[in-house]
Amino acid sequence: MKKWGFLLFLLLFLTLPFIKIGSFFEPKVVIQKYNQAEYNEIENGSSENTYKKEITDEQIYQGNLLLVNSKYPVHPESIKSDVINLSSQNELARDFGVIDNDIYLSEEIASKFSEMITAAEKEGVRNFSITSGYRDFEKQNKLYQEMGSAYALPAGYSEHNLGLSLDVGSTQEKMAVASEGKWIEKNAWKYGFILRYPKDKTDVTGIQFEPWHIRYVGFPHSAIMKEKNFALEEYLDYLKEEKVISAKINGKSYEITYYPVSQSRSINVNDQMHYEISGNNMDGVIVTVYD
Repeated sequence: MKKWGFLLFLLLFLTLPFIKIGSFFEPKVVIQKYNQAEYNEIENGSSENTYKKEITDEQIYQGNLLLVNSKYPVHPESIKSDVINLSSQNELARDFGVIDNDIYLSEEIASKFSEMITAAEKEGVRNFSITSGYRDFEKQNKLYQEMGSAYALPAGYSEHNLGLSLDVGSTQEKMAVASEGKWIEKNAWKYGFILRYPKDKTDVTGIQFEPWHIRYVGFPHSAIMKEKNFALEEYLDYLKEEKVISAKINGKSYEITYYPVSQSRSINVNDQMHYEISGNNMDGVIVTVYD
């Protein structure tokens, strides 16, 4: 009996290195929906710790959850204010390459991307490069004139005009088959990024599969979108329909509420919690509250 116990232990010991331990620790997203009465309670601010915060029409066009497509163009106030030239930021871009000296991106988003690439390198995936980032309207228009509507979008209708999106390449292979592309598709959500134009969502996005185009939406939104297999269009429709949801991810709780905005209004915010506000570039704002 002792012999069999020893052999079982030895077998487990020899096979343990080949077991993907990480698979046991994948974040689990638990979503709770609210009924109309509960939504009204949140909207009216029943807690003594809430205070009124004014929401203006302008905020519809600011934030990380803006939808930009053929129906909803970029507004001047939507463009990230911290856009930088990546080639001049040696410390920030040390873990990835840029194809030329004319690649721009929001400094905040570049920092988030760098954090993600550092994590990929620890898993042996390290041949990343940024092939395109932020483009102003003039550059987008020039690209549109050169490439045509089959390969580019008109100025003002591309996510690249925001500063939130970037095209990522591999120095070894095309992203559709490269280990860099596969790693991003599997892991980018952990760092607030999404694959914006997935293969199975072309009917939703209206854009062909682009394994190189990623977009920052922030956490926990990226986690919920990954869990429910939502494109950005579907996620924003989902929030509008549900009005308010809560999500528990790795033991941390988030409450996400959609507020329609007409001209200006005030919403109730709990001063004991952290919160972020983003417009949807259509008709309202999304408030994300967390500890």
